[in-house]
Amino acid sequence: MLTALIVDDEELARRGLELRLQRYADIEICAQSRNGGEALQHVRKHAPDLMFLDVQMPGMNGFDVLRQLSGNDMPAIIFVTAYDEFALKAFDANAIDYLLKPINDDRLDEAIQRARSNADAKIAHSHRSRLLKFVCELTGRELTLDSALAEAEDPGHRYPQRLAIRDGGRTTCVDIGTIDWIDAAGDYMCVHANGETYVLRGTMKRLEEILDPGLFVRVHRSAIVNRNRVTEMRPHRNGEYFLRLGDDTELKLSRSYKANLERLAERL
Repeated sequence: MLTALIVDDEELARRGLELRLQRYADIEICAQSRNGGEALQHVRKHAPDLMFLDVQMPGMNGFDVLRQLSGNDMPAIIFVTAYDEFALKAFDANAIDYLLKPINDDRLDEAIQRARSNADAKIAHSHRSRLLKFVCELTGRELTLDSALAEAEDPGHRYPQRLAIRDGGRTTCVDIGTIDWIDAAGDYMCVHANGETYVLRGTMKRLEEILDPGLFVRVHRSAIVNRNRVTEMRPHRNGEYFLRLGDDTELKLSRSYKANLERLAERL
């Protein structure tokens, strides 16, 4: 069974997709969202396996929603769009699944089948990496880790104190100490700080090299956490642990990084 979230600002579009999805015995609609803000709330509340995401919504559009989702939250994404031919070529080139309005039943069948295949963890990780790359390139908001460091350079400190993150015509300076955690998908990272998520291009290896090891701890192949944000650690199985942060985010410390447990325990 796959749970699905429908996100569209048009009620008729939501209802039409809902009726079509009733044909699939293994698809259960967990919620419907009228805008980007509701979509983020519903993703975090219901943790759907699949999201049908309208691209063209007022305020926070579909790409903005995607950039705000974290690694733990991100479901498989099927964009629903009335985009022109140029944009559709961009979707195709990046292997991003989409449905063109008005929705064709055969294309919906294909998208559902891909979503079923995407349930595999390794495929899902690759899917997320492609999504982040695609959104950064299409929106012109790609920024490398080294660029973010260079723009906030502070030669008086051994470790960087800030990241300068450009988003369109605006630059946001993020204090390193306010970062809660960072997760990665391929060559892209999501930096979670102050309730916002910033996407940067770079590797976890490079990030681990430049961050203060007294403050940041690697807990997973694709996650680094600010040790000051960890409020609880619970043993799981096979030497793994669940970490709870102050904002109730839950991360897994994998067995490969169990040696870092003591560094986290010093904070508690």
